[in-house]
Amino acid sequence: MGHCLSCFKDQANADIVTTQRKKDELREIVTTNQVPTVMVSDYPQEEPLLHNNQNNINSYRNMQNANTVNSYNEHSTGELTIIQKSHTNSDKILKPFYQKLPSLPRTMSSISSNESRISENKINNLFDLYKDSLEDAILAEGIENLCNDLQLNPDDFKVLVLAWKLNASQMCRFTRQEFVQGLKNLKTDSIKGVQSKLNEITADLTRDSENFKDLYRFTFKFGLDVSIGQRILPADIAILLWRLVFTNNEPPILDKWLKYLEKNPHIRGIPKDTWYMFLNFCEYIGDDLSSYDDNEAWPSLFDDFVEYENDQMNQNVTKSDMKIED
Repeated sequence: MGHCLSCFKDQANADIVTTQRKKDELREIVTTNQVPTVMVSDYPQEEPLLHNNQNNINSYRNMQNANTVNSYNEHSTGELTIIQKSHTNSDKILKPFYQKLPSLPRTMSSISSNESRISENKINNLFDLYKDSLEDAILAEGIENLCNDLQLNPDDFKVLVLAWKLNASQMCRFTRQEFVQGLKNLKTDSIKGVQSKLNEITADLTRDSENFKDLYRFTFKFGLDVSIGQRILPADIAILLWRLVFTNNEPPILDKWLKYLEKNPHIRGIPKDTWYMFLNFCEYIGDDLSSYDDNEAWPSLFDDFVEYENDQMNQNVTKSDMKIED
């Protein structure tokens, strides 16, 4: 009807003998690097090892040779347990694993652009150094102080470039909005940074004709007195601005053109279309007025200038002939 105590005792003795035999077999495996024909794993495998599978046996042996020998401890229960492998083996196994991990994204501070690091507070503080005491704008005196800190003369070409980049609405005046937004666009918030940017932009203007055209068109608007609704540039201001904007790339005809304006005080102003077309005029005729065609849709002021210059040339030729005859 059941198991008596002697049966349990006999079974226990048999288990002890069996356990001792298994322990001896396992020690023999570790010592001789032999592999049992069947290995049972507690974890599922995609392809379970089969009896007499030579490939699996070889794979197991290779793993045994590559790893350090496992340490074994016998607990009081007599059972044999496998101790964790050495850190050296762990490193060898984990290294290729970490190499396959995607790189962690950098922090926003490390990938942020230079623009995001520009401090609007610094720009406002810089503006406050030069602004007028009564008006929230940098006026003539403040611009002069700013130019001194930039190591520039107020009539320097780079000052015009700065006004262009600030999109200043008129001469001798930078509003807070123009100054702050302009420096943000330049991606700088310091005097040293402004100096560096002006050097870069000035060098680029000699190579980029489209940028120069934009600067040239801005210069006309910059010279107008918007406070009185001025729409025509006074001739004396136009002469100064033409000399300034062509500082680094003066066209051959410029000097004759400006002298013509100075000799004719009845020319009181330069309209917008005349200012704009003068750039095309310089490109079209080069240094020789002989290619000028008065049938083209040029402003009348250009017709008068070419006629004047041709008369001067004819007079010079006549005088030369007279000297030869004498």
